[in-house]
Amino acid sequence: MSIVGGALVGARVLDLYAGSGALGLEALSRGAGSLTAVETDARALNTLRANVAALGVEEKVTVHRRGVLRFLREVPEPAFDVAFADPPYGSGEAPAVAALFRERPFAAILGLEHPSSQVIDGDETRRYGETTLTFWYVP
Repeated sequence: MSIVGGALVGARVLDLYAGSGALGLEALSRGAGSLTAVETDARALNTLRANVAALGVEEKVTVHRRGVLRFLREVPEPAFDVAFADPPYGSGEAPAVAALFRERPFAAILGLEHPSSQVIDGDETRRYGETTLTFWYVP
């Protein structure tokens, strides 16, 4: 989160494969203006919604239950300031998210988490053992 630091203040944040919402909710706690979370798993969505309610940030959060790749094909560009994506490693969707971003950037900054064994070119890459974070920055 510190990698994008100051870009979060007032930002429209997109959390793809949101799960419990931890990443997006952390962005809100660091000053983001709004959060759009995209998730398909029913249990994760229940946890996400409970976390949003527990923090009292319902007015700042929009939750979409749909596939990420479909969502990204339909979202206008650039709809967000900062986007985070953490696709399940077994899904193989990380390269597809990167390709969609290259074709039609949907945010000024994209941070994509993926297995270190998967090489994905971006503007900045940080490796943490088996996990790699790749970032793109749109001027």
